[in-house]
Amino acid sequence: MNGKAKAGKLYVMGVGPGAGDLITVRAARILAGLDVVYAPTGKRGAQSLAHTIIAEYLSPTTEVCTYHFLMQGSRAAKEAVWDEVAQTLREEVINGRKVGFITLGDPMLFSTWVFLLQRMLLKQTLLQQTPSRQMTPPSWLEIVPGITSFSAISAVSAMPLAMENQTLAVISCTASETVLEQALLHYDCIVLMKVYSRFSLIRDLLYRHNLLRHAVMMADATLPTEQCWRDLATLPLHEKNAGQELSYFSTILINKNWQLSR
Repeated sequence: MNGKAKAGKLYVMGVGPGAGDLITVRAARILAGLDVVYAPTGKRGAQSLAHTIIAEYLSPTTEVCTYHFLMQGSRAAKEAVWDEVAQTLREEVINGRKVGFITLGDPMLFSTWVFLLQRMLLKQTLLQQTPSRQMTPPSWLEIVPGITSFSAISAVSAMPLAMENQTLAVISCTASETVLEQALLHYDCIVLMKVYSRFSLIRDLLYRHNLLRHAVMMADATLPTEQCWRDLATLPLHEKNAGQELSYFSTILINKNWQLSR
């Protein structure tokens, strides 16, 4: 950044799992003073859930821009979007604006924001001619953490994420069956995210390792459409259509020292 752009700043904020009153006080204060906020959406033309969460905190003068991030498609197509958004955000800051970028949950966990961050840090190191291993956040960037979906699920379901000396793994169910099974075998507590597309497999793995009574699943945590299942063995989902019936925002918590059913 040059001297002219010192007034500009990019705030990247996690807006939590869904309920508007679960964003942080810091994020709410920042949102009120933004010139422009960028909100992601997974479907072209669809309303951004992240924007819905923070709408009440925005000033009437704040410009809202929605970007479609590809959920499916080639790697090259996804990278083209990441390149475009990263460059757009950087240009906004250069122009001296207070810019927000919002993301569900926490921006540093399974978030598209991380791919934008990589590009910004690489650009920064090229401009400063510093080794890539010394990448540090620029002064014009602030990342505000947010409440994760599994933290909310733990609270709503009253199931501890981990206790005392227990080990904890957070896994996306896009991982291979081998990786998922190894996590179930070697960790005391497991968070399984993005369950919606592989529920039948996950339920089979939990049954195989006698973990069904230690697991809880929740969809759309803290939203009006929230659903919670404490007995996955009898969950009435058709095997072939489980992925279509479950919300994209479905997560399973497992704690081997916490038994939900007898």
